[in-house]
Amino acid sequence: MKTSQDAGRARVADAGALGRPGNRSLAAASSVRRGFAFLAFAGIAWGTTGAAVEVIYRTSDLGPMAISFWRFLAGAVLLLPAWALRPARKTPRAPQPAGQRVLLLVGTGVGLAVFQTAYFAAVRDTGLAVGTIVTLGAAPVFTAAGGRLFLGERIGRAGALAVAGALAGLTVLVLGNQPGVVHPAGVAMALLSAAGYAVSNLLGRWTGRHGTGEDAFTLTLWSFLIGAAVMLPMASHEGMLPHGGDLTEVALVMMYIAAVTTALAYPLYFGGVAALRAATASVMMLLEPVSAAILAVLFLDERLTAATITGTVILLGAIAALALAESRLGHEVSQ
Repeated sequence: MKTSQDAGRARVADAGALGRPGNRSLAAASSVRRGFAFLAFAGIAWGTTGAAVEVIYRTSDLGPMAISFWRFLAGAVLLLPAWALRPARKTPRAPQPAGQRVLLLVGTGVGLAVFQTAYFAAVRDTGLAVGTIVTLGAAPVFTAAGGRLFLGERIGRAGALAVAGALAGLTVLVLGNQPGVVHPAGVAMALLSAAGYAVSNLLGRWTGRHGTGEDAFTLTLWSFLIGAAVMLPMASHEGMLPHGGDLTEVALVMMYIAAVTTALAYPLYFGGVAALRAATASVMMLLEPVSAAILAVLFLDERLTAATITGTVILLGAIAALALAESRLGHEVSQ
């Protein structure tokens, strides 16, 4: 509890801060606005990834393994200059044991490879809208459950209700549609994709909790390189290059995926989450499934049934509630 003397000192400190040049509150507001803009761009850009992959499927015989390999490789090449020019860390982290670092980098790379490749397969098997919504709806649920089981993280009563709501939304979306609208194989791939994302997320939390995690650029670059190495044998077996179709269009779309949705969107995402609360960032990233669904309906001739819309609303509402519950819990722990 603050005493009146403490409160007086706080008021003096606040008055001094307001009187300084380059008002801190204005700088903070500017940083928050940039964070919102960065996350909005990243969410919308990532929402176009599935649509771009769908275009490749329709114009060539390139499969999800090859697309995933080329995205990882091209993304790593494009991120390399940004990694080399990144600013030095102001406060060095504690030394990281070699085994822990290998586990983090390899585990994150493999997790992202599963996340991305299974997502591309889900888009192929059950369509862009459903594949994206199921993947991005299940990922926070798997992450929350994994954090509770393996990291001892509390989610609280509100968090448990949000997870239950997300599961209810997934159930309505998958089981509420007529046969043929939502394909079980595609939903299974979407759930596998969500599990891959959760693994990479939890590994980052595990090392970051002890102050031994990697900086964002290093982790992303190594993850992409490891993901490309993991995907190379499977992509070679599937077919690295398309045969037939419009090769120029395929190359241009792949360049868009690598440059805009990978090399540009990832750094903006990291810049955005650094300026905003984790809960706010989580809610902002719901732009991704929303933009994917809009693109699917407007440009890819996909239909959104009543069950799909209902399940999506329940699912995304539950994820927003989960983010808010996590925010409140983090605030309580910090008190």
